Amino acid sequence: MSSNLFSAAESNRATSLKKPKILVVDDEQDNLDLLYRTFRREFVVFRAESGIQALEILAKEGEMAAIISDQRMPEMKGTEFLSRTVSDFPDTMRIVLTGYTDINDLIEAINSGQVHKYLTKPWEPEQLRLVVSEAAQNYDLLKQRSEELFRSQAQNALLSVIVEIAQKSQQVSNCVLPLASAFWQNFGADGVMLQLAENGALTDTQAICGALRWDLANNPLVQMAIASGESQVCFDGDDPDQSCKTYVAIAITFRQNVLGILFMGWLNSHAINSSDVAAIQQCADEVAIALTCIRFYAKRGSIG
Repeated sequence: MSSNLFSAAESNRATSLKKPKILVVDDEQDNLDLLYRTFRREFVVFRAESGIQALEILAKEGEMAAIISDQRMPEMKGTEFLSRTVSDFPDTMRIVLTGYTDINDLIEAINSGQVHKYLTKPWEPEQLRLVVSEAAQNYDLLKQRSEELFRSQAQNALLSVIVEIAQKSQQVSNCVLPLASAFWQNFGADGVMLQLAENGALTDTQAICGALRWDLANNPLVQMAIASGESQVCFDGDDPDQSCKTYVAIAITFRQNVLGILFMGWLNSHAINSSDVAAIQQCADEVAIALTCIRFYAKRGSIG
């Protein structure tokens, strides 16, 4: 699936409608089945019969929007299990199902931020639905803020590198590798290639960061980017050259002239979203200005 940035944004909004993931943990099978039936329509529900099994699921499946755990379990208490998930999944909302006699155990967990809310047994299904729905909304908000902060930090770091390169570089060829490395490090791509272009065609000047390699001259996404002057994005596809699922061909343009192509790949589907692409594009626009300035002063120096 290739697309321009507008279509990519539409695709990303569609993927955001996917069901969020939750994990329910209880040593009683009847309770697990009840929790599954309660939430299976709104969420992708994973089930675990113990804290140990739940940790194994998290290691395999990754972050959940919410974890609902019983407090009284044989191997470890719910609060102990949940405390072990905080460092790896700080944004996950944690909910404990408990009896009245366990309240003292929860006070410390709640005060330390390890537990979002607790419900006493027997719980009311509708009340639990409301609590979990609120938790999922809070998770989405936290993720959005975390992603915005990461994106802002990555942009600022990258722009600082671009400014420094523009000030110090004497030849365009000397700045290609530092620029590619800056994009690679700040946006977490599994591979990055930056290849310069002139007169609508790629040149031999390129830089590669990471273990991935592409033949950009014959890459359909790159050909479309050069022909249209617009960046191309694939959030979930099969890269013909590598095993990437997410990849972008960013057109580095100045006054409608394509100066180069920044190709970035991630092994996972939807590894970035449309806001990430917009941030990368903004940095690429700054790169276009820097390349133009370096070329101008290099040409003027050769004339002088």
